[in-house]
Amino acid sequence: MSELLFDQPAGPNPIDHGKVVGVAHDRIDGPRKVSGRARYAYEYHDEAPGAAYGFILMSGIAKGRITAIDTRDAEAAPGVLLVMTHLNAPKQGPRQGDFKPQFTGPEIRHYHQPVAFVVAETFEQARDAANLIHVAYAAESGRFDLEKEKTKAYPPSREQLFGDSPDTGAGNFDAGFAAAPVKIDVTYTTPDQSHAMMEPHATTARWDGDRLTVWNSNQMLNWAVRDLAGTLMIPKEKIRVVSAFVGGGFGAKLWIQADCVLAALGSRQLGGRPVKVALARPQVMNNTTHRPATIQRVRLGADAQGHLLAIGHESWNGNEHGGAVETATSQTRQLYAGKDRMTKLRLADLDLPIGNAMRAPGEAVGLLALECAMDELAEKLAIDPVELRIRNDVQYDPEKGPGTPFSSRKLVECLRTGADRFGWSKRKAEPGQMRDGKWLIGYGMASAFRGNLAMDSAARVTLRPDGTVLVETDMTDIGTGSYTIIAQTAAEMMGVPLDRVEVRLGDSTFPVSSGSGGSWGGNSSTAGVYAACDSLRQLVAQKAGFNTTDVSFANGTVTSGGRSVALADVAGPQGLRAEGKVKFGDLGSKYAQASFGAHFCEVAVDRDTAEVRVRRMLTVAACGRILNPKTARNQCLGGMTMGIGAALMEECVVDTRFGYFVNHDLAEYHVPVHADIPDLEVIFLDELDDKSSPMKAKGVGELGICGVGAAVANAIYNATGVRIRDYPMTMDKLLPHMA
Repeated sequence: MSELLFDQPAGPNPIDHGKVVGVAHDRIDGPRKVSGRARYAYEYHDEAPGAAYGFILMSGIAKGRITAIDTRDAEAAPGVLLVMTHLNAPKQGPRQGDFKPQFTGPEIRHYHQPVAFVVAETFEQARDAANLIHVAYAAESGRFDLEKEKTKAYPPSREQLFGDSPDTGAGNFDAGFAAAPVKIDVTYTTPDQSHAMMEPHATTARWDGDRLTVWNSNQMLNWAVRDLAGTLMIPKEKIRVVSAFVGGGFGAKLWIQADCVLAALGSRQLGGRPVKVALARPQVMNNTTHRPATIQRVRLGADAQGHLLAIGHESWNGNEHGGAVETATSQTRQLYAGKDRMTKLRLADLDLPIGNAMRAPGEAVGLLALECAMDELAEKLAIDPVELRIRNDVQYDPEKGPGTPFSSRKLVECLRTGADRFGWSKRKAEPGQMRDGKWLIGYGMASAFRGNLAMDSAARVTLRPDGTVLVETDMTDIGTGSYTIIAQTAAEMMGVPLDRVEVRLGDSTFPVSSGSGGSWGGNSSTAGVYAACDSLRQLVAQKAGFNTTDVSFANGTVTSGGRSVALADVAGPQGLRAEGKVKFGDLGSKYAQASFGAHFCEVAVDRDTAEVRVRRMLTVAACGRILNPKTARNQCLGGMTMGIGAALMEECVVDTRFGYFVNHDLAEYHVPVHADIPDLEVIFLDELDDKSSPMKAKGVGELGICGVGAAVANAIYNATGVRIRDYPMTMDKLLPHMA
């Protein structure tokens, strides 16, 4: 495999031709999805014939221990093949990153922790038998309330922050804030939230001798292989993970969950017979990961002209001991100028289900606080909120100084374009001044920021005898359009039409890609395909007898010096194959890298009931090269919808007596539907970031959610004059304060 080291800004390259990349295309996987031919983890029936079905019995308490467990009735039930508990579970390896082995003892650490696993001939038999298991518990008091545990919070370790520090700063925040002529000191809270993806966690597992195949709903196949190998204590080479299609992940499927390991254990116990396991929605919400709640204190100090002098942001969240941290201060470190700066992250130990990455972790919730605080500061200064943000733009990392410039930053352009297109000049600064019958009308806005990440990524590209191109990489498509942008990349590089490219994804036997997560997937995985195609181009040129530095690929041919050869003729009867990998160097440390944007929102609030309706929203984004404007827009629309949900309705309600999420299904955990989202618009600014990747692109999807909730909240304030700092902003919180 050839390796392309990306440690210098990208110069002109074939992607710049823009014949396929950068052009709006329908998803090439769309026909398979709408026809039912796109198979998800639970739907591999031919590959797993005669599969048995597993059902997981979850704990009915949140903390304590099992004192007795009686499985005799379940074992005698019709169709039951296996009942597994901590009393008979096979030995497993130690904790693998974010995944813990199952059934290791009687201790209960959170509600819906698996306590038994039943495998039967049918799903219904397994479920019914699981309900025949009698479990006795000794319950203990637990820690379920972040507010109560806040005083015991501690700085998370650098390991939990991937080597970063929980406390950052520049200058002297305390002195700078104390001396600032104008200042605000506000606290916002955000609730626990669930990913609420359409496809629940599911696995089909099958053993062939000592080799395991799992069809799993997963975002990161390489991580899945690693964690399965460690848990099952077998070599990684003995494991194949397939996730060709994933019905939404949003971070919940970055790691394997109980369904995956228990399906594998069950299949091995049954001599290799395939086993299928799918989690019910309540199990997804209480057993797998969620976004932890936060308490955030933001302090801003400015001069009378609105220039920020001091910026402080502290955030507390709760999780199991050693669990992940919601890095809500990340955007505050780089979004605005200000000499005296401070951020702090603190983690409180809770006995709730584990929290982890969800929908733009960090910035999504951090901007809910920061951008509302900026709105409050703008009002106190009597400065337009857009202008306040423009005055505090900075073209370098404000923590590190001018020596670390941004690779590209068009925040001001996003703000000005958005204000013009939205009609921001019609906004009345004084709240409650715009009305439409019984509806109070308000305008709100917020900046958008999402740090740009990149991960090494590889691919294999084959030029077939008929001149078509096959791309193989273990990259996943979680509904984001990976199939299409990868095909576009190969088509552009090899000079063939899009319909002459076949893409195969989501198989761990393919070269290891970046996987899907953190908005790094699209940019990184296509860069890996770029590297593989670059190697293939050299092979083609050499075989055609051309100088590899002076060739062009177009219309299914390779051309040099006035001579053209069809790719099919160069491929020959055996075809040509190349593997390539992009390895990212130190440009990410030499330059601050992020995607930027601006959100503008109009809401209507019923003056009698406090019902909130989002009437329209505009997002203007600068995300480097837009690989496919159609799928990128789709990603932003999804993010904007999620941001509206975070502002108005999404909340896992914690029963602080018993330590579980009460509203653990989609009937009571509310997410926006089409009727809630009448008019959304997305504008992408022209931008190339040559320091991000050979593709000159940046992350798109998660930027769409970052700042949206704050824009909605600020619009609600502009409509009503009521400032709610406790998300979500439901009617019961608004109504008592409305005149």
